[in-house]
Amino acid sequence: MAAAKAFFSKAIKHQGQPPETITLDGYAASHRAVREMKADGLLPEDTKVRSSKYLNNLIEQDHRNIKSRTNVMLGFRRFWSAATTISGIELMHRIRKGQFDLATLTPDDTISPSVWNAVLSNR
Repeated sequence: MAAAKAFFSKAIKHQGQPPETITLDGYAASHRAVREMKADGLLPEDTKVRSSKYLNNLIEQDHRNIKSRTNVMLGFRRFWSAATTISGIELMHRIRKGQFDLATLTPDDTISPSVWNAVLSNR
């Protein structure tokens, strides 16, 4: 429970304001930590707490594309090969999700370093 309280405190401090809604999974320590933080005044009383084991799983779902592509490869022999392949898959996934704008690239900039620079500068 102490770890959950520390996590929530750090998240609130990083965001600058407390959240309106907190989605928790079934882990009891998280629920207890939120209740105690509300009682101590660290979280507003009107903060909604909802419980769903699926809503917090968005990040894991984001990796499904990589898992489906790399499982058929039966592993990698070198770390460099794995890193290069996974970063390429992630790049295409981010382009598909529209997480950055490639309109700034000219036709001469379509080589890999220019595309990577455009991607990394728009994070």
